[in-house]
Amino acid sequence: MRNRSFSAIAASAVLTLGAPAWGADDDADFVKAAASGGMLEVELGKHAAAHAADREVRAFGERMAADHGRANQELKSVAQRAGLALPSQMAEEQREMLQELSKLRGAELDEAYMVAMVKDHEKDVDAFRAQAEEQKTDVDRWAAKTLPTLEAHLKLAKSVAERVEGAGTTGGGAGNAGGDAGRALDPSVTGVPGRP
Repeated sequence: MRNRSFSAIAASAVLTLGAPAWGADDDADFVKAAASGGMLEVELGKHAAAHAADREVRAFGERMAADHGRANQELKSVAQRAGLALPSQMAEEQREMLQELSKLRGAELDEAYMVAMVKDHEKDVDAFRAQAEEQKTDVDRWAAKTLPTLEAHLKLAKSVAERVEGAGTTGGGAGNAGGDAGRALDPSVTGVPGRP
């Protein structure tokens, strides 16, 4: 019970930090926000892959680091072609989120990370959907191409978060990555190439 209380507090702290508000006014703003968010996803994914107790959370972290790493490279190319600058580091709010989650290990990390991933991907999906609407620029088209992967990430994040919460975050799910949830972590099952 003590682990659940700490985990709930940690998840709450992460949510109050939140991610920078999207609402990009133009391609340059969108590119900056997407690049910063992509950097956060990679770093958090690496941390979760190394320090989560639950095998599915570790696998989710690995997938986020890989998919967002590839997307970051694609975004870099798109931004260069469009003559747009990418930030060299994350936005302050995202650095704070990384700092807070990086303090957690084991079951506390499992729940806090997955809650954060659901919230973050909900914002991402909305922002990428809005950017992709017109498809006038390379940035718009990249957002449209990336959107299905983000939607798959959100669906998976919700599934893993629900299971981790249901497991009581005592490590009960750490050895059970089989079944449908384990298969859902395999990108070939979703048919969605790497993403952000």
